[in-house]
Amino acid sequence: QVQLVESGGGLVQAGGSLRLSCAASLRTFSNYAMGWFRQAPGKDREFAAGISWSGDSTYYADSVKGRFTISRDNAKNTVYLQMNSLKPEDTAIYYCAAAQVPLGVVVRGDDYDYWGQGTQVTVSS
Repeated sequence: QVQLVESGGGLVQAGGSLRLSCAASLRTFSNYAMGWFRQAPGKDREFAAGISWSGDSTYYADSVKGRFTISRDNAKNTVYLQMNSLKPEDTAIYYCAAAQVPLGVVVRGDDYDYWGQGTQVTVSS
């Protein structure tokens, strides 16, 4: 059974930082592109950041570019999201997701195969 388990969420003041982790029980983690999505109250889920299976390619939503960094450690079956200069509008549930694709970064949520349960990030002003 595939599991993606997020951790690292919490409450932080504006301007602060958090590092999210997502541990995956995928047998061949390195075969999967990974992504982070977020959903704020009353809003649709949106793409935040994605990374290719090798880690060589990354892509960010304009809203987080320059502040968030996605990375992965294939030896640990883990993907990370370093979030700096956090803003109140970053408040959301953050989900990691896995897509079994051979190349590139996956942006569309519908193209992902597995999802975690999410971790809450709250940024106070």
